Amino acid sequence: MSETEIFDEMWGQDNNLRDPYQGFNTWFSEEDPARLRAKQREAEELFRLTGITFNVYGRAEAEERLIPFDIIPRIISANEWAKLSRGIEQRVRAINAFLYDIYHRQEIVKAGRIPEEMISRNAAFLPHMIGVEPPGGVYTHIVGIDLVRTGPGEFYVLEDNARTPSGVSYMLENRETMLQMFPELFSRNRVLPVQDYPRDLHRSLTQCAPAGLDRAPVVAVLTPGIYNSAYFEHAFLADQMGVELVEGHDLQVVDGHVAMRTTRGYTPVDVLYRRVDDEYLDPLNFNPDSALGVPGIMDVYRAGNITIANAPGTGIADDKAIYSYMPEIVEFYTGERPLLKNVPTWRCSDPDDLAHVLDNLDELVVKEVHGSGGYGMLIGPTATRKDIAAFRKKLQARPSNYIAQPTLSLSTVPIFSKQGLAPRHVDLRPYVLVSPEGIKITPGGLTRVALKKGSLVVNSSQGGGTKDTWVLED
Repeated sequence: MSETEIFDEMWGQDNNLRDPYQGFNTWFSEEDPARLRAKQREAEELFRLTGITFNVYGRAEAEERLIPFDIIPRIISANEWAKLSRGIEQRVRAINAFLYDIYHRQEIVKAGRIPEEMISRNAAFLPHMIGVEPPGGVYTHIVGIDLVRTGPGEFYVLEDNARTPSGVSYMLENRETMLQMFPELFSRNRVLPVQDYPRDLHRSLTQCAPAGLDRAPVVAVLTPGIYNSAYFEHAFLADQMGVELVEGHDLQVVDGHVAMRTTRGYTPVDVLYRRVDDEYLDPLNFNPDSALGVPGIMDVYRAGNITIANAPGTGIADDKAIYSYMPEIVEFYTGERPLLKNVPTWRCSDPDDLAHVLDNLDELVVKEVHGSGGYGMLIGPTATRKDIAAFRKKLQARPSNYIAQPTLSLSTVPIFSKQGLAPRHVDLRPYVLVSPEGIKITPGGLTRVALKKGSLVVNSSQGGGTKDTWVLED
């Protein structure tokens, strides 16, 4: 697509204002730009006072940064959201069914829909989970599905976040900031609320508690500690849910159960929302050098005496090589055609795919299979010859570590710039809660925006920002 064919979510492709933005545009046209500039500065100050920061790694030492926030909301109509929600729910159901299957009978492998080595040789596959029955049959209690848009009705799933999807605290703070600064906007536009997410999360987690409890389930959030890049979010969610924020040294196994240390002694924990990677979760079962986890917690889990959210071993479902099989996975477990499209993907482990990728590196996006946060990737159209040459060597050395995709023409939404409204590329991460009682999708999610003109990289670690996401009522 050429630059003129990029779909703008406010103005469409023909420069006609789209329906979801009608109310906002009327308000914006009446506003004094100087007032809006002052509000933008006020928003930045609010974020600074609240302490909404993240850490950037890969330097001599981690650098703490404020996440840029843009005051112009991204607006999605009720019909668009209804269509997206159906596709998201279908995909999440399939992911949970896939995880149950690969840790039990592996019917999808026996049927020849996924090669056996894609499971057995996958670093994210956890043999410790074979035969384990997670409480309520739920593996992915919290899911983040990353979506991009290329046209009025064209949405693609960019990746599935099935391990520990982050960013929900920014979604909540973005809305809180907008409500505080522009209350009149919400009286003129009927926007579905997102503020119930912490309560919904707590309810969903308690519904996943081990069976047979004779009291209300106790939930806790397990964090690696203050130096983790998402520590703000761990503390925020624990506070919002009204539960304890704990580190590994606060927990221990007592009489076959996990208990947390309190001022009144040890209190049992039934549901642990963990933000610690599998490898560090249990030094007796995984990395023996880990000081972040709880010795013996996997034995308690296998005995069915604690719920770990998300379940260990779920990382294989957001592996980017497995992603390329998601259309087959959805069809196999639901019996339906996928409602949400995958981005066409070349698996570099395949010699023919690798040859194609090497021949077209300047046109493709190449990603690490287990990469995240925008690190370890090549965006061919914006890369230098030197970058491409260096990446070619990495690709040839470890082809199975990479997948490649075409460069999609991502939609744009307006940001507030010095010149007024200016289009920038975005993605969307809706958040999904899964329990035996059902699936709940928060209306909207986190919109990440590439603040640099023409940039396709929206990750905050790579210079991107966030904005409030509105889903309008009918």
